[in-house]
Amino acid sequence: MTRRRPTEVPLPMRPFSASLPMGLLQAREGAMRLFRPMLADYDLTEQQWRVLRALSASEASLAVGDVADRTFLLGPSLSRIVAALEARGLLERTPGVGDQRRSLLGLTAAGHRLVAEVAPHSEATYAAIETCFGRARLQGLLAELGDLAAAIGDIEPRAASAVEIDR
Repeated sequence: MTRRRPTEVPLPMRPFSASLPMGLLQAREGAMRLFRPMLADYDLTEQQWRVLRALSASEASLAVGDVADRTFLLGPSLSRIVAALEARGLLERTPGVGDQRRSLLGLTAAGHRLVAEVAPHSEATYAAIETCFGRARLQGLLAELGDLAAAIGDIEPRAASAVEIDR
């Protein structure tokens, strides 16, 4: 038997349809639905593509921690992704200068070639998005998302135990 909350008791939160995390997830999934088939054609996951893109956008090799920060990947996931891309000969790991424990990651020639091969298809997907949403609107949205990330970056998350709930 399913329990239902009495409809006369209003929930003390915004409607589900006004949830920022859900709105962001909905937009992300809508966009990734367009990119995933193209990435699959190159036997890449979206996470692998994020790593390749981050490395291709950098003038120099990046420390593993910098790649994690730029791609929003957790260490264990990034380790698996790096191992898979390394096994495919798309990136190389070199010891860090001055600290042999810190690895640096960089694209190999094959990695650069793959990014160059995928890039036009990625840009075609962006063109399709711009056609239906508008180039200026997409640029504005990306700017707004950057502003949002910067604005909320300094907000300290509250520990669940510190939140007082009336029962």
